[in-house]
Amino acid sequence: MSDIWAVIPVKEFDGAKHRLSDFLSPSQRRLLAETMLTDVIDAVAGSRLLAGVMIVTLDPHATVLGDKIGARIVTEGARDGHTGSVNAGRRLLASEGRHGMITMPGDIPATRAGEIDAVLSSHRAARSFTISPAHDDLGSNAVVCSPPESVPLRFGDNSYFPHLDAARLQGIEPTVIRQPGIAMDIDHPVDLALFLRLPQSAGTRTRTLLEELGVPALLAKRGIT
Repeated sequence: MSDIWAVIPVKEFDGAKHRLSDFLSPSQRRLLAETMLTDVIDAVAGSRLLAGVMIVTLDPHATVLGDKIGARIVTEGARDGHTGSVNAGRRLLASEGRHGMITMPGDIPATRAGEIDAVLSSHRAARSFTISPAHDDLGSNAVVCSPPESVPLRFGDNSYFPHLDAARLQGIEPTVIRQPGIAMDIDHPVDLALFLRLPQSAGTRTRTLLEELGVPALLAKRGIT
């Protein structure tokens, strides 16, 4: 087994996914965020190549989900945004001499353990940087760094190409590997439609929830297919 840890930053669920507010109520958006994270946690728990899982959060429900798989719960940096949370987690791993880190968000529910292992298998020996982008080539949905702090990271709506540049500035040629489940993050209504059409979404808790909430019909009514 490699000495690479997963770092998953999780914001508090209250007020989650506000860009879906035209389709879902606050309580439904909270439930969606919790359900997506459950699918992601299932995927990392099934990975054969991870040394451990760290969840950076202050949310009680996320903590319970992490505890179920024996994840390490870290609160430092949990309210410092996505970038701040990831940096807090990887600083801790670096201070402990861990060899590497893979970070993923909690809103890529179509990912599977096999995809995570494929990304880790493509990762070269340190110093190295591997990235699996979002479907639109804007977001950085899985990033692997060896050592954990080898490349400066800054997440946001347009981070993929800046991360490639950041790696090269450190003298590291990035490895790019695309995985359809990892690529499908859910932020906007059109993402819901793309997710529902994705074969990898079949069998996920998130797809079941969206169908129970009548989201396919809502999307069709709005002409989003």
